[in-house]
Amino acid sequence: MRGVSKRFGDVQANNNVDFDLYPGEVHTLLGENGAGKSTLMKILFGIHRPDAGEIRLRGEPLDIHSPADAINARIGMVHQHFMLAPSLTVAENVALGTKSSRRFVSDLAAVSERILELSEHYGLAVDPSAEVWQLSVGERQRVEIIKVLYRDAELLVLDEPTAVLTPQEVEDLFGILRQMTTDGRGLVFISHRLPEVMDLSDRITVLRNGTTVGHTSPPETSRIELARMMVGRDVVLAPDIPDHQPGEVALSIRNLSVMGDRGVKAVENVDLEVRSGEILAIAGVSGNGQRELAEAIAGVRDSEPGSTISVDGVDVSSLPVKERRQVGISYVPEERMHDGAIADFSVWENLLLVNHTEFSERGMLSAGKIKAHAQELVKKFSVKTPDVDTPTRHLSGGNIQKVIMARELEAAPRVLVAAQPTRGVDIGAAEYLHGQLIAQRSKGLGTLLISEDLDEILALADRIAVMYEGEIVGIVDRADATRQDLGLMMAGSASTEA
Repeated sequence: MRGVSKRFGDVQANNNVDFDLYPGEVHTLLGENGAGKSTLMKILFGIHRPDAGEIRLRGEPLDIHSPADAINARIGMVHQHFMLAPSLTVAENVALGTKSSRRFVSDLAAVSERILELSEHYGLAVDPSAEVWQLSVGERQRVEIIKVLYRDAELLVLDEPTAVLTPQEVEDLFGILRQMTTDGRGLVFISHRLPEVMDLSDRITVLRNGTTVGHTSPPETSRIELARMMVGRDVVLAPDIPDHQPGEVALSIRNLSVMGDRGVKAVENVDLEVRSGEILAIAGVSGNGQRELAEAIAGVRDSEPGSTISVDGVDVSSLPVKERRQVGISYVPEERMHDGAIADFSVWENLLLVNHTEFSERGMLSAGKIKAHAQELVKKFSVKTPDVDTPTRHLSGGNIQKVIMARELEAAPRVLVAAQPTRGVDIGAAEYLHGQLIAQRSKGLGTLLISEDLDEILALADRIAVMYEGEIVGIVDRADATRQDLGLMMAGSASTEA
């Protein structure tokens, strides 16, 4: 790719970018959200047309008008934002756009058989007959990976492909990817996880604000230097967590069982305690009941009879969401644009969503008070936005997450349930959000942190509970935790076995 430029209205997404990929190598694209990585790769995959520049494949000019052109050229892309039809099954999604062995009739049995082969070979367990809307975020990511593997792409773009894997599965996947490069395939790797980038990459290109700021390779650089190139300043990769003695139990969960969307128990007989001034992290591969656990605590999903959820000794198991919030539960959901914010609402409207009463006068909302409060929160939480009237969809993922975090923490909760709080956000925003969680810990907030990023968990948690198939298989103190042991527990081993 030579001299590639792309503008969306007033935003220059790519500005004269050069990027190349050789057969048999892994070339990593690094950069914050909005740096232009996804736009560049969407141009390669035919989703966007460049304003300027050229693409050559195997030395020949390549004019890509659509993803079909890219697929025919044996280019595959695993997207960060899923390209799946929710109402169709996994097999139907994989079959879309491919030729059937039965000509005009789809052969889903053959597709399903191949999916099961790929699932077993790559360790990416997916049920071919499951409808996509029933799947967790992590399971949908696996379907995207299988789609590309199914098409036998020669040039693969992988956008955050390891987000839902255990350390052992990441290691296995990297072995497979290296075998692909040995076979002559070229891989473009996009990841926020700097240890993975250093481990897998042959070369690294860093983008910032749509332009290339540098090319390097693992022997020539470090995690600290890569973070500095991405953000343009020094970044704290390992937050300093002050010694702190947790207080009384803030959140108590006893015998919690929760039904999933497929009509079977997603959470079964879970017992947990989170103390004030403590961060308890839930580790596990996506799809093992973490989402249902968080939703049950927040009150947006029913728990089974006999389950008990208490805050400061008050049983909230039968209370609706509003009353749970009044008792002291705040919730940062894992899908911020589906459950956490309304895209077409302004920043101030999203900040107001859960608290109206203090801004009303004689039964009418006071616009002046509301916007003054919103501006205060935007400043306090370092939200980058032109103004509080800006539609939330125009903000970066990291800034949308800051809006949600500001709204939830401003409620002065006793318990915060934070599900995947830094998923898909850039390294600068993640640094800020981590700082907020640590600061709230010092103020006595009890936090249940649900994350699939072991680096994040090991950096923040006081204690770590591991979920597997809806059950807690072990709880360990951070000081005693290792990636290897946590990975074994995430794969189903009990803590004693690990």
